[in-house]
Amino acid sequence: MSYKFLGVLPNSPGDESPTVWLHEPSGDLLIQSYKATDEEVQGCQKAGSVPGHSTDVPGHETIIRLPKEMLRFIPRIEGEGEANSDDA
Repeated sequence: MSYKFLGVLPNSPGDESPTVWLHEPSGDLLIQSYKATDEEVQGCQKAGSVPGHSTDVPGHETIIRLPKEMLRFIPRIEGEGEANSDDA
């Protein structure tokens, strides 16, 4: 099996279920979630990106809104974030 279920938004109705899966061979995440509104997309574009990188969203990409409760299902890379652990 090359996909692993990681989690679903707790208490979400059956027809509205933000979900996270892991593609095990690549380590990529597949996320089903709420489509960002036009206002949210414009907010992301206004916030910008790295210099020289467009904030336009190509047709083969999209922006989703992931509820914060879903962050617990996102795997952490070993050692990531440890440098800032004393800043909290």
